[in-house]
Amino acid sequence: MSISFKNYAFVRNKLLNREEIALLDVREEDPHAREHPLFAANLPLSRIEVDAYGKLPKKDTPIVTLDDGEGYAKLAAQRLLAMGFTDVSIFEGGVQGWKMAGGEVFKDVNVPSKAFGELVESKRHTPSLSAQEVKKLIDDQEDVVVVDVRRFDEYNTMSIPTGISVPGAELVLRLPELAPNPNTKVIVNCAGRTRSIIGTQSLINAGIPNEVNALRNGTIGWTLAGQELDKGQTRKFKAVSQATTSEAAERARSVADRAGVKRASLADVNKWKSQSERTTYFFDTRTPEEYEAGHLPGFRSVPGGQLVQETEMVAPVRGARIVLVDPSGGGVRANMPASWLAQMAWEVYVLDDIATDQLTERGAWKAPFPQLPTIPSVDAKTLSHWLRTDSNTLVVDFSTHANYVKGHIPGSWYALRSQLSEALLKLPTVDRYVLTSSPAELAIFVAQEFQQLTQAEVLILEGGNTAWSSAGLDLEKGATHLASPPLDRYKRPYEGTNIDPAAMQAYLDWEFGLVEQLGKDGTHHFWVL
Repeated sequence: MSISFKNYAFVRNKLLNREEIALLDVREEDPHAREHPLFAANLPLSRIEVDAYGKLPKKDTPIVTLDDGEGYAKLAAQRLLAMGFTDVSIFEGGVQGWKMAGGEVFKDVNVPSKAFGELVESKRHTPSLSAQEVKKLIDDQEDVVVVDVRRFDEYNTMSIPTGISVPGAELVLRLPELAPNPNTKVIVNCAGRTRSIIGTQSLINAGIPNEVNALRNGTIGWTLAGQELDKGQTRKFKAVSQATTSEAAERARSVADRAGVKRASLADVNKWKSQSERTTYFFDTRTPEEYEAGHLPGFRSVPGGQLVQETEMVAPVRGARIVLVDPSGGGVRANMPASWLAQMAWEVYVLDDIATDQLTERGAWKAPFPQLPTIPSVDAKTLSHWLRTDSNTLVVDFSTHANYVKGHIPGSWYALRSQLSEALLKLPTVDRYVLTSSPAELAIFVAQEFQQLTQAEVLILEGGNTAWSSAGLDLEKGATHLASPPLDRYKRPYEGTNIDPAAMQAYLDWEFGLVEQLGKDGTHHFWVL
């Protein structure tokens, strides 16, 4: 089947007209972060079968695949068509074609959200304090509360001294009991700028009586000032009273109303689930723990702060409809993120009046997959025996590099599916390869390609790495045995505790330039309340 090509004018017109389009950069995350169009969502070819159905819920959404001449865009288009998507094209000329047509390209990841954050600060002059000023407040034991709005794992890695973990969408709900005295100064921090700007402005928009400031440039600014960060902290927000929840709910609803957020009912949701003419995303914005204890069928767990920060990672169809729900927090954690998504030009609804007995599903969200091919497999106990007694068995792990480093089957090798031919040249030659991954389904999709490139026996580990761990078998940590470069993860200049100061400063300089880039691009429709 011949696959059509689409050009810059086609994509740009879709964006300008606010029509649905999924412009998918199918390269790995690292090359994607080097340069890409503003609304090119990263959906790597390596993971297309395990990600596509969850991120592209409507089969006839206009999809345009993008690479930089590597041939991935064509392969991705073929796989998407084979999975039942009907309107799939390739972007003509790749990233270079976009640039030659006059299109603006952006660096880094989650760029729409970061650019929007910079626009918010430029329009609202969101107040901030320098690292030195915040340190003096802490050292002088002033009446100050520092709230860290990143994910808890990021906070746990490194944090501002005295800081408390309050991920973004929780702020308006939790802060009144963390700082009940209106004279308490509140400092909001993230790693860089975006989440602290959005968090600070959320509290201001909600009318919190305290003085609120962002920590200017986050933990990066703190480090560049030569100040020490804490590591391994576990301070978290606590449950709040019903009175606090009710007041926060009123504040958040007022902000959402001013931003033009629309309201939805369960009847609307049921209609939209079966609707063929629109893509609709259904997100539960509470904590993952609350979600797993009980949630509405068909809703995915996406905590609200990260949703605003990483929108295109879960909603790559620009122009789609987004429905948010927070059934146990008075709607605060849906209304506040919704207010920001509305300003980012999404059509966004909040689902109201959900009772506890309607939260009938339990457990983590399960991604929908296409039909799995039938591949010979081996269980964890048998594989463990083989590895102890048979030197001609080798395990190849197709998980993300980050997950591989955290823990993998001892002696296994890391490989990227998109680099499979090159990886096989580096792997030891054996009679039997066992493929594994997290999620387990990824290895199943890789196996057929792997078998075509080798005469050896190819099997998959039943249940993947999760089954190995569940069997109580040992894991090995570290970046050992890499058959592929770790292109699947762009090294963010604000992650970890050992970052070059020059890289941190370059990152800040890049963020400062995003508003100008937005102006050049002109397709975003962002506005600021």
